[in-house]
Amino acid sequence: MRHTLSHNLTSGKAIGVIGAGFAGMAAGAILAECGHDVTIFEKNDTIGGRARTFSEQGFTFDMGPSWYWMPDVYERFFERFGYGVADLYRLKQLDPGFAVAFPDDEVMDVPADFDQLCTLFEQIETGAADKLRRFIADGEFKYRVGMDDMVYKPGHSITEFISLRIFGQALQLQLFSSFSKHARRFFKDPRLLALIEFPVLFLGAMPKDTPALYSLMNYSGLKQGTFYPMGGFGKVADAFQHIARQAGVQFRTAEAVERLETSGGRVRHIHTTSQSVPVQAVIGSADYQHIEHALLPPQDRHYKDAYWEERIFAPSCLLFYLGIDKRIARLRHHNLFFDQDFGLHAEEIYKEKKWPTAPLFYVCCPSVTDPSVAPEGHENVFVLMPIATGLPDPEPIREHYYQLLMDRLEKFAGETIRDHVVLKKSYCVSDFKNDYNAYQGNAYGLANTLRQTAIFKPKLRSPSVSNLFFAGQLTVPGPGVPPAIISGTIAAQEVLKYLNS
Repeated sequence: MRHTLSHNLTSGKAIGVIGAGFAGMAAGAILAECGHDVTIFEKNDTIGGRARTFSEQGFTFDMGPSWYWMPDVYERFFERFGYGVADLYRLKQLDPGFAVAFPDDEVMDVPADFDQLCTLFEQIETGAADKLRRFIADGEFKYRVGMDDMVYKPGHSITEFISLRIFGQALQLQLFSSFSKHARRFFKDPRLLALIEFPVLFLGAMPKDTPALYSLMNYSGLKQGTFYPMGGFGKVADAFQHIARQAGVQFRTAEAVERLETSGGRVRHIHTTSQSVPVQAVIGSADYQHIEHALLPPQDRHYKDAYWEERIFAPSCLLFYLGIDKRIARLRHHNLFFDQDFGLHAEEIYKEKKWPTAPLFYVCCPSVTDPSVAPEGHENVFVLMPIATGLPDPEPIREHYYQLLMDRLEKFAGETIRDHVVLKKSYCVSDFKNDYNAYQGNAYGLANTLRQTAIFKPKLRSPSVSNLFFAGQLTVPGPGVPPAIISGTIAAQEVLKYLNS
């Protein structure tokens, strides 16, 4: 039976947050710290959103994020509440940061030390060491300007970005230049280009359609370094929940929001599977399209079906979580398999939207670093293959690609693996839809193309409902854990402005 939840408010106002991912928890913590009565509603029975974990047979699997880049974004958020990272979890820098497998059994280990990386580039291509230093210095400039002047803006209009400083730096930011062309001004060797371009393929769009601005990601990954939170990414989600709870946030897990009741252009009540909650403001950090089209009445929906159909989405993915009863000597913590045609796979994700012919893929083996995620003498393996959104994913297709990927993984490892798999779970498009109401089963949100950057993303504040705000990967600043944290921060600041207006 549904009942009305009464709030014992003093000066604070009742705010509902939909979704307990990083964006929702970041927003909730800031608003509660400011004295508001915040409740986060989460349809799943655990927090973390796509950063959920599951444990079985002594294995603990991160279900989503596994790359810890942009460490300053986490630090900046924690410092707001008087914490340091070390107060919440133990962070370890990986060395090598990751490995890339190329054709003919060639493997490139990417060292944590940047000077060593420059030496490696020089060994592959004469003159590439100095070019890498210039390329990364350019990425660092973009990163600093982005973090200081751009990424924490709500993206309401172009006027936010018009200042003498930003205007003067616009050409250097290369918003209107192609990432692919930018990379090729520095490097020729296909192995170096694959290393430089991989973050774009796995998290963004085709390199030729991505602004060169995003070379800032190369600065973070290759210069700041690749890190790992001991215990897994679930420890980071736990840290955000701890901070939110300390601030006063109430969590309602296994409680899906069914509809938003509006009148007079405002949300008045959140209706969940068990109760009706009066609210003064709402932050939707679940899937943007789902909130508009499934929770709002038709007259309050701003973005029509055609809008979403025309968007370019970052990949979905086919995932396998594998528990293996032996160690695999050749696996590093992060392993990128670029032993097939990069361009073909990108075309099949973004243009043809078909199951890939010869896919690139990624293998994470956190038990290389962290013995707590697998029983002694066992390996915890997470296999990810980027695919187009919206594909049908019945079990026979999943199994076909499991066998294909395992053929290549066993060839790389030089040993049998399938016979030692004691735990196997797959996750794909239909699971993203079921668990996260993800539009077309998207895994990473909108691709980072120019026409989908900053003010061109779906608006952080609803154009139709005055007290409804959005956060997460389908609005500013974009996909990934650090952007989600930033998105929640911006949304909270906008709610505070609204409540104080």
